[in-house]
Amino acid sequence: MSIKKELIAISAIAARDVTKLVRDRGRILASLVFPVIFIGALGGSLQANLGDVIGYNFMTFVVTGVLAQTLFQSTASGLISLVEDRQNDFAQELFIAPISRYSIILGKILGETTVACLQMFGIFAFVAILQIPMNWMAVLYSSPALLLAALFGGSFGVMILANIKDQRAANQLFPFLIFPQFFLAGVFNPIQVLPLPLLILSRIAPMTYAVDLFRSIYYAGTPEYDKVVLFPFWLNLLVVSAAFIVFLTVGTYFFVRQERDR
Repeated sequence: MSIKKELIAISAIAARDVTKLVRDRGRILASLVFPVIFIGALGGSLQANLGDVIGYNFMTFVVTGVLAQTLFQSTASGLISLVEDRQNDFAQELFIAPISRYSIILGKILGETTVACLQMFGIFAFVAILQIPMNWMAVLYSSPALLLAALFGGSFGVMILANIKDQRAANQLFPFLIFPQFFLAGVFNPIQVLPLPLLILSRIAPMTYAVDLFRSIYYAGTPEYDKVVLFPFWLNLLVVSAAFIVFLTVGTYFFVRQERDR
């Protein structure tokens, strides 16, 4: 009965975030426009200039990166609503409910994960319109990695936002933590060879492992694998899983502590 109550609470909190997306036309538009810009403008220019040199289709490379990046970023950024709920005292109303604190945070992450997954179909439509070569069966096989990327991004968002009390501060901080990872994680650019300072930052960036996990499955068994994948599948999965648990545990602990101290 207790497990059923927790599951109902998780699904209710998740459904609330999905409902908020449906009503937020600006976010829906932004979620479709930015991937289109990244793939069409940046990916197209790089393909035109580097496609014949690197030995594989750069547009496909960018699409695989943007898919993982979008799910990671969208879920992480969506957790800013936790700060909004804190300012509106809605968080305190949730935390006095007779359910696990982890269920509340997990419900928020699952809600934003669902939102991110819905945005993914806009990318698929754009890829189809541009006729970018994609192995759709490989995308299907790799879809669990995209789900993990979204959950991982959510846990990262919880950890970062746990001690932030002001939504404006959260909106200002997040771009500095997310946008550099686009390039450090190799979303648009190969990162097999980097100067030592960038190499260290790249290996620290959580998004690196989310992107590489998806590519390690998508490109498995292809001639391009060694050119586009950094680490073996098992290592990416281990890092993502371990970091997810650490981020979720630490983030939830500090968020709950902040609510108790108010």
